[in-house]
Amino acid sequence: MKYGIHAGLWMAEWTDDLAPILGKIADLGFDGVEVSLLGMTEDRAANLGKMIADHELEATCSDGLSPAHDITSADPAVRVAGVAYLRWAIEMTARLGSRGLAGVTYAPWGQYDPARMDERLALAAESLGMLDNTLKENDIRLGIEALNRFETDLVNTAVQATALARATGSDRVGVLLDTFHMNMEEKDMASAIGDTSNHLFHFHISENDRGVPGTGHIPWDRVAHGLNAAQYDGWITAEMFITPKTPAGRDLNIWRPLAEGPDQAAQQALNFMRKTFG
Repeated sequence: MKYGIHAGLWMAEWTDDLAPILGKIADLGFDGVEVSLLGMTEDRAANLGKMIADHELEATCSDGLSPAHDITSADPAVRVAGVAYLRWAIEMTARLGSRGLAGVTYAPWGQYDPARMDERLALAAESLGMLDNTLKENDIRLGIEALNRFETDLVNTAVQATALARATGSDRVGVLLDTFHMNMEEKDMASAIGDTSNHLFHFHISENDRGVPGTGHIPWDRVAHGLNAAQYDGWITAEMFITPKTPAGRDLNIWRPLAEGPDQAAQQALNFMRKTFG
């Protein structure tokens, strides 16, 4: 098992300098850092990849699609743009030295069109399947994140995420589960993890309020049981957002402080991860 943390915990804006954050993450004892591709450029990715390696950290990456890159769009030109964007994201992930990219990679965040759900799922599967060669060439695995119902109508559960991953026909496409979203959508955390079979590529943890794990009512014993039963030995990444009154906080609907501060939250999360998952 590897323990990571999302750099967004410390970021007021998605384009903030990550150099001081990487030092904190390394000093705290994490195995790696998760980096959002929002605002990423080729030069920034190359420089950041070197800094991550210099801190003896590994990287994972997250990203999402904009409406201009919607691979579920009825407009073929928009779908083509979406596939091109995801190819770029895969290449940036490799440039950062990461072997994993995950997130809302199947439709824009916060977009709903339930009348076209079957069509959109089919288009998403077709488009994601087109990435197979790019994923293989860059040695990257792509994770589809199941989100809660207030953020998407398309993929809310582990079963739905796994079905979409399978429909792509690529063994390089799998599932990202996140306890924040699972808390709202799954009947049982352990069973949901089992529903992914061998398609679980990445795992995010935070509390029910998106704060520090272990401080709320997530059933962590069921989470640990599910991961153990699935023999999952990949990344467990703390994706916590705790700071209001910043552009990043507003993007994620953080309206009040959820912990004393990022450094303390990160240390508390790592201690909890080691105790809970071994």
